[in-house]
Amino acid sequence: MNRPSSASIDACKRMLAAALGPSKLIDDPDLFSPYGQDWSFSTPSMPDLVVRAEGVADVQAVFRAATAHGVPVTPRGLGTGKSGGSVPVQGGIVLSMERMTRMKDVSKTDMIAVAEPGIITETFMRNVEAEGLFYPPDPNSLKICSLGGNVACNAGGPRALKYGVTKNYVLAVEVVIPTGEVLRFGKGTLKHVTGYDLTALMVGSEGTLGVITEITTRLIPNPAAVTTALVSFPDLGRAGSAITAIFAAGVIPRTLEFLDDYALGALREKTPGRFPENAGALLILETDGTSVERSMEDLERAALVCTEHGAIDVLVAQDAAQREKMWEPRRMLSVTLSETAPRKISEDIVVPRSRIPAMLDGAKRIGEKHKLGLATYGHAGDGNLHVNILFDEDAQERADQAVHEIMSLTVSLGGTISGEHGVGLTKREFLSLEHSEPLIALQKNVKKVFDPAGILNPGKIFPSRGVRE
Repeated sequence: MNRPSSASIDACKRMLAAALGPSKLIDDPDLFSPYGQDWSFSTPSMPDLVVRAEGVADVQAVFRAATAHGVPVTPRGLGTGKSGGSVPVQGGIVLSMERMTRMKDVSKTDMIAVAEPGIITETFMRNVEAEGLFYPPDPNSLKICSLGGNVACNAGGPRALKYGVTKNYVLAVEVVIPTGEVLRFGKGTLKHVTGYDLTALMVGSEGTLGVITEITTRLIPNPAAVTTALVSFPDLGRAGSAITAIFAAGVIPRTLEFLDDYALGALREKTPGRFPENAGALLILETDGTSVERSMEDLERAALVCTEHGAIDVLVAQDAAQREKMWEPRRMLSVTLSETAPRKISEDIVVPRSRIPAMLDGAKRIGEKHKLGLATYGHAGDGNLHVNILFDEDAQERADQAVHEIMSLTVSLGGTISGEHGVGLTKREFLSLEHSEPLIALQKNVKKVFDPAGILNPGKIFPSRGVRE
């Protein structure tokens, strides 16, 4: 789809103004900037119109106008994505879900929750926890990202190691597809196997098949106790061997995060004295359980393994405030790294746990080869690594080449090019490294069934030809 003509936009605007009124429609270009970008390194692209939907009828009105005049529609949560998925590359309408924030239900009996997509993830969690229940997926941007965005990208987070990612908790979704139909996929029951699993298809579809207007999630009991420790190592090699050994010892931590020496250096610069100066790698090790004793027992077993593999220090949080203090630098690490160089590319790859050492070594060599700063951190327990390339403006070409080599290495190690950020705009050129041409063709045909006019979030996920466009 090409960028729509001025005549098409004007006609669409008149139709939307009549259907929605002025409070939901933004047509002033001076107000477009926040809606033309996300947290990725994608070049901003401004929309022609912005609609802030407040309900299902508003979403239907957008699709009626867009279909009538051939105008693309780009759904948007709160814009914290890192793959360019909500950037309106062909202009048109940005359909923002920021006003659909209602918490509709939390059932202690059925252990489910129902909410609109614009609710902030942390707010959703707090509502659930107030009833003594637990929603495990915890992206590090949980204080500012939306539940709908999490579902669209199948977000994970540190707790995914023990509890799984967003798709493991979504039971049902209400969806408006581009034809204007309102459909409900799934059920508010723990088991549901009638027909194709279209709920699972929507989770991770990145706003290319339909717009989610309601989400039903399953919940679990809130763990009675959580124990957190910071474990320092002299180098990444010994930290990596400890990670594997923890699982061999029969411990499944709640989280097992790691930071390399570059990431630690950035944190030391910002918060001097917080981390041991002789540490070259850091693990954030967290356990939970039905009692303080059980949680602490698992932590002690894991900490002993770390000590046996060369850990310098194990610092255990004594209360919730100390736990939060331990997590704060990790949750802000992406922003902290952004301050160390003029430009940053944040990649999100996954390899089998056994291949983590090879991936870390290979990524480091790629950075050195291209003379680029490279910081690696992430969810070591499930192999989901965030490889960050830090560079000056004049090194963009070298950085792009490094990204290509990192993606190729990932796939060669049996991994995948994205674990929780999605493909969106920034990774579409690499999809062919992992997916065969027949598989890509099949997925494109699925999109055509949902979006026959091709108006919904064009230019995302699929390369137009080959590996590089």
